[in-house]
Amino acid sequence: MTTEIVDKKKKTEEPVEGKSKGLNTLLWILVVVFFAAAAIGNVYFQKVYSTPVRVIGMAVALVLALIFAAITNQGVKARNFFKEARNEARKVVWPNRSETRQTTLIVIGVTIIASLFFWAADSIIVSIINFLTDLRF
Repeated sequence: MTTEIVDKKKKTEEPVEGKSKGLNTLLWILVVVFFAAAAIGNVYFQKVYSTPVRVIGMAVALVLALIFAAITNQGVKARNFFKEARNEARKVVWPNRSETRQTTLIVIGVTIIASLFFWAADSIIVSIINFLTDLRF
């Protein structure tokens, strides 16, 4: 069974051509620079530019940072992961209205029964403790 899964994984995995370590590092440095530019630029230009101009500038810097992050080796892996997750989410069979109602009623019923049981057990334990502490020797 496990060998079948491993074999299936080996067959379905597509080799991802990675960027060189230097290029990948450069891309991450650009990501950090654009994120820092968005944060620092917003504060630095607070008195020079109006809020809408600063918001647009921050948005552009953040979008550029996300684009650079998406084309790194880790970004490509993350995009593939989310693509596969979306495909798996499409395979989910959601319950219909009556199944949802029945399940909800079962959960409510079990919750009420469990709470009554714990209330009774607590009351018994409190009564026993009160009886034992009221005893005088």
